[in-house]
Amino acid sequence: MSVQYTAVGWNRQKVTYDLVVAGLAFSYLAVFAGAGAILFPSATIETLLIRGLGTLALLMLHAVLAIGPLCRLDRRFLPALYNRRHLGVATFLAGLAHGMFGFIQFHALGDLNPFLSLLTSNTRFDSLAEFPFQLLGLAALLILFTMAATSHDFWLHTLSPPVWKRLHMLVYAAYGLVMAHVGLGALQSETSPLLASIAATGMLTVSALHLMAARVEREPDREAKLPAAGAFIELCRVESIPEKRARVVMLGGERIAVFRHDGKVSAVSNVCRHQNGPLGEGRIIDGCITCPWHGYQYVPETGASPPPFTDRVPTYETRVVDGKVLINPCPR
Repeated sequence: MSVQYTAVGWNRQKVTYDLVVAGLAFSYLAVFAGAGAILFPSATIETLLIRGLGTLALLMLHAVLAIGPLCRLDRRFLPALYNRRHLGVATFLAGLAHGMFGFIQFHALGDLNPFLSLLTSNTRFDSLAEFPFQLLGLAALLILFTMAATSHDFWLHTLSPPVWKRLHMLVYAAYGLVMAHVGLGALQSETSPLLASIAATGMLTVSALHLMAARVEREPDREAKLPAAGAFIELCRVESIPEKRARVVMLGGERIAVFRHDGKVSAVSNVCRHQNGPLGEGRIIDGCITCPWHGYQYVPETGASPPPFTDRVPTYETRVVDGKVLINPCPR
């Protein structure tokens, strides 16, 4: 991040990932349209595409929201996290296509300006049965557009990781708007309970995964009692830290990753400079702490990225006394 920017840092994994996502999306639309044409022969292709793209975007949004907690629960899902921004942009494109087909079919064929028609054709905000659900979908789409437009590392660096992260946490607001859009729209006219069951299952699954991940995250956040300024605090025995991996502790309101490597112990901030990733969940590769999210690296002793990169994380002074790890909770 500190050296240069490229449009997309393509590699074989990213190309494969995008091809798989595109293939699954088009396959889903083909199956959905084919089954819809058989089950509902009177439905137009435009209607089938609106429904297919809408359900596709909804499924993809659930997948985006599930990746984070799944990675907390099982490291085997980390490759999905590595390319999550690609899936997020694809989700926006599916939602945009859904919105454009709906916009053309319901608002672009009359005498009124289509944008004015979208905003004013239904103003029954006081009615649950006739609520203008399309406006909720529009609001969600604008949030997803903002996230897709700022997904590049240029914006991550320009806005700073904390601001960028807060901006992209709006995905939860978008999710709420999308579920309200579905609940007040499609579910009101759908006679079959299948769609309602799928939507409810998706919401419960995402909620359950987040609660399970939060429970896992509670342990590192149990803060140890701090000593007087400048004093060291005892953490654990050296052998309790896996070789080339870390133990994460909470001191002074900050998570610290304490690594054991090559007979030494080093402590750094747990927060990666790239996307605030958890360095303590990574491992030391080629002598560098490697973030499990996107592979950003730091020298354990100095917290500096290897040349030519200039990113740096705070470090903490450590000592080993009688096989016990001691740490100064004040960062260097």
